Amino acid sequence: MLEYFALGLLVFVGLVLFYGIIVLHDIPYEIAVRRNHPHQDAIHATGWVSLFTLHALWPFLWIWAMTYREDRGWGFGDGKSPQAHVTHLEHMVADLRHRLDRLESRQAALQPESRLTRQEEA
Repeated sequence: MLEYFALGLLVFVGLVLFYGIIVLHDIPYEIAVRRNHPHQDAIHATGWVSLFTLHALWPFLWIWAMTYREDRGWGFGDGKSPQAHVTHLEHMVADLRHRLDRLESRQAALQPESRLTRQEEA
């Protein structure tokens, strides 16, 4: 009876270890899914390949999955959405247009005076 219990325990431990390793290798893929990573399928396939390469690729998969976030993309952003950056740039362009209009109006106001002074000198 004890021999059957030991055999059952060995089979159970073997299955848990086998399943645990597969779940462990799916962690980068799960991270990629949560972050809406554009390379989800590649990360998943490389995770399976990593099972057969003695886990050599797994740390790189983790880094690959962690480098992308939907709100900031690949880089280190300030946490603002791309729309906030576009709005900021639109405000800057509007301000620059306003300043340019003021400068052009000043130049137009000064231009007739400069014509008069040139005519008077001649």
